[in-house]
Amino acid sequence: MNAINDVKPATMLRDLWYFALPASELVAGRMRHKTILGEPIVFGRDKDGKAFALRDICPHRGVPLSAGRMIGGEIECPYHGWRFQPHGQCSLIPSLVEGQDLDASRIRVRSYQIHEESGLVWIYMRENDRQPEPAPAPPRIPVAAGARPRLIEAQDFPCAVDHAVVGLMDPAHGPFVHNSWWWRGKTKPYPKAKQFEPSSLGFTMVSHKPSTNSLLYRILGGDLKTEISFSLPGLRIEHIRAGRYDVVGVTAVTPLEENLTEVTQTFFWTLPWLTLALPVLKPIAKTFLGQDRDMVILQQRGLRFNPPLMLIRDADVLAMWYYRLKKEWQESKGERRDFVNPVTASTLRWKS
Repeated sequence: MNAINDVKPATMLRDLWYFALPASELVAGRMRHKTILGEPIVFGRDKDGKAFALRDICPHRGVPLSAGRMIGGEIECPYHGWRFQPHGQCSLIPSLVEGQDLDASRIRVRSYQIHEESGLVWIYMRENDRQPEPAPAPPRIPVAAGARPRLIEAQDFPCAVDHAVVGLMDPAHGPFVHNSWWWRGKTKPYPKAKQFEPSSLGFTMVSHKPSTNSLLYRILGGDLKTEISFSLPGLRIEHIRAGRYDVVGVTAVTPLEENLTEVTQTFFWTLPWLTLALPVLKPIAKTFLGQDRDMVILQQRGLRFNPPLMLIRDADVLAMWYYRLKKEWQESKGERRDFVNPVTASTLRWKS
């Protein structure tokens, strides 16, 4: 048994890729403001349609750039009309007159590395821009090239990132939190045994035949196989293979502020007929994620009193691994060495 309180307070990890927003939310000529890891960020598209992100604060008087407008692929601050290119360089200061010795191009707004693929936009949150290390490869979603999300559901959880991640990966809460006619019904918890292996920045529940508790599994039917992986900072990918068809569920946890976390669930599939079920699947996805959110809100009522918490085997081993992964990431960065995955191949058993 481990005490959660022995772990350092919730930390928003740096030098990692975070899910930012669906690509469909970035419309040419418009800007999108979002706070990620406590930093104000403005997203947009340049004149060629490429996504970009800048610190959403004008260096002149601190006005949010997102309150301005896009002109020719550049952002114009609403206060004094200063313009900034997609890479952050200032291109115009309208108040300057001939002969005034100020090179606008030497003024910059912090820019962020962006990756857009399969209809999703990721942002790399650096620890240090003065001595930047090469960014690792962005997350790879196991979908065909050019695939686009079929269903997206996002909700804000009023909690620190750790409680959101641990709650979502918890394998034992299903019969109690998600007890709905379309998921568990009156099914009692029953024993499970799953094999796990270490994987890049996390761990993977190896491919196996899933239970039939899920409405989605029952709809797909046939010979199903599913593989579930988790990786830092908070990415869960479930890959379901149903014959020659695939369903991929991506759950991304993005800390917006210290006690506010966004959880986004995105689904891809190759089954043409499954799209016809969207009017049913959308409210189910909203309800399912909302059940996790409601439990987090309830949890906050108790956490106000800073009670001692615990983790037990084997149902909470995934949470234990998560904290160890975070600890190793922080230590490896501080010691300027390679990350060493602390997870070991294991078979875990629990009831759910």
